[in-house]
Amino acid sequence: MEEDWRSRIIVDPKVLVGKPIIKGTRIAVEFILELLANDWTVEDILRNYPQLKREDVLAALKYATEVLKEERVYP
Repeated sequence: MEEDWRSRIIVDPKVLVGKPIIKGTRIAVEFILELLANDWTVEDILRNYPQLKREDVLAALKYATEVLKEERVYP
């Protein structure tokens, strides 16, 4: 069974001004997406941030996908 991103991503107003973060870290979903957008591989991220797991990076992508589905996008 595929794990839901909700078990890995939290929003806490006391941590990073309420930005979505990987649970148990101060690493924002936005930061992970920025790394991926700048040609980092999942393996690069895991090597440089050993506190993360592959499932955390995938959860960040799933979270972003779900948020974008609900957002109104303007050209």
